[in-house]
Amino acid sequence: MRAIILVTASGLILASAAFAREQSLLARVTVYWASGEGGSDTCTRQHECATGKRLRAGHCAVDPEKIPYGSKVVFPDAICLAVDTGRDVISRKAARRCGRNAAERRAPVIDRFFETKRQALSWASAHPHFMTVRVLSPGQDTESESLQHSQALKDNTAQTKFAADDVSQNNLIAESSNCVGPQLSRRF
Repeated sequence: MRAIILVTASGLILASAAFAREQSLLARVTVYWASGEGGSDTCTRQHECATGKRLRAGHCAVDPEKIPYGSKVVFPDAICLAVDTGRDVISRKAARRCGRNAAERRAPVIDRFFETKRQALSWASAHPHFMTVRVLSPGQDTESESLQHSQALKDNTAQTKFAADDVSQNNLIAESSNCVGPQLSRRF
């Protein structure tokens, strides 16, 4: 009897550890960029981030107490690596300001990095402020995710080029202040 309880308890502990490695959550997604006016601080413009890695497309900023550094954040169009953080990401300022219900106001903020202002604003205008993302703990990767990531990057490149031609940046910046358009992260 004791052996059965021990085996069952061990199985539950292992199962809970496996499930803890992957989670889906509602997040408020904002954008920041390295080149162009606004949206970045001195470190970001120099491609420096909180973990010491060099910022590049495919990186994002998170609250490391909620989403550990090195985690993969799976968006509908790409997989980003959590390597950075910021004051407004930790305080969840964008979620508290724009959330329409309690779940949205409590949502963590994920700040997605782009090389240019144009790419960031194009992506932000084409996607909702709040979205469900999957978070994979560091070291967790599957072959299907790698294939999915490759396809997402191809699709994102085409979509960004198309959206950038159709969107006026002045309208996007004006709309961002009232949560109608894309929300920009203030990185300074």
